[in-house]
Amino acid sequence: MTIIDNAVYVNGLRTEDPDSLDETYFVLRQREGMAWIGLYRPDAEELQSVGEEFDLNPLAVEDALAGHQRAKLEHYGECLFLVLRPARYRDDVEKVDFGEIHVFAGDEYVVTVRHAESPDLAKVRRRMEAMPEFLALGPEAVLYGILDQVVDEYEPVAAGLENDIDEIEDDLFGADPDVSRRIYELSRQVITFQRATSPLAGILQALMAGTPERPAGTELQDHLRDVLDHVLRLNERVAAFRALLQNALAVNAALVAQRQNNEMQRMTESSLEQNEQVKRISSWAAILFAPTLVASIYGMNFTAMPELTWAYGYPYAIGLMLAMGLALYVTFKHNKWI
Repeated sequence: MTIIDNAVYVNGLRTEDPDSLDETYFVLRQREGMAWIGLYRPDAEELQSVGEEFDLNPLAVEDALAGHQRAKLEHYGECLFLVLRPARYRDDVEKVDFGEIHVFAGDEYVVTVRHAESPDLAKVRRRMEAMPEFLALGPEAVLYGILDQVVDEYEPVAAGLENDIDEIEDDLFGADPDVSRRIYELSRQVITFQRATSPLAGILQALMAGTPERPAGTELQDHLRDVLDHVLRLNERVAAFRALLQNALAVNAALVAQRQNNEMQRMTESSLEQNEQVKRISSWAAILFAPTLVASIYGMNFTAMPELTWAYGYPYAIGLMLAMGLALYVTFKHNKWI
């Protein structure tokens, strides 16, 4: 059902629950009260009916149908068009779901158009109905109730984001390869959350100021000021979240670079150690090759080799082997190859 709740209020009291929008229009004209119509993802025909009855601006109706609007407050003649971005934290997946609600408020009507489950407008309606004297202030009282509910629902979101940031700070020095992705995803959520909360201060200040035709009363200003205080504190927290994530991203980049440098240093040290081993092996191979060369030459047994018949041929060959080996050893030792 598109129509979630539909009632006509007179002096803050609920007097009628019409079954259809046409009946709502009829009762409203009879009793001269305030109609509060709650719609959930209405189609174009239903919203067009409301727009024609209350003379809503076509551009605002088009925005409400299309959705994907930023948080804002716009004046179209005597009609206020309020867009809010409620949020809900899902602890099971550690993610923030953002919704959208559009509110049309005039002298004798409030029309809410929701595109998500949040906020809980039934809770807002029950709260306002329990305060008939305050609800008798008119549509602005309903706007206050909706704003207050949206801001209250932001608190669990801020707490969930803060917990996620604490977890990231714990994982930052644990060499977790997924921490960069988590920081990036969480930064996107914080930025979207900041875009939803930052316009609220200006919206509340505009409602507190009112208009020359519809000035805000003292009681309404007091209630709106209380919500404004919550919003200012919330904006400070969100700004701190964003700064923490930026710092975490910078620290993570530095840690990644440090780990890469350490790895390169280990690879360099390993390469140098391998080079030293190759030098030692090559040196001893050359030292052993010298006597092998001499022995190979004199082991060819050619007849025209005078050293074979020389009385000192054998000591000469042995001495030559030792001399060559010793010379190579001294040379390699001097060059610190062994």
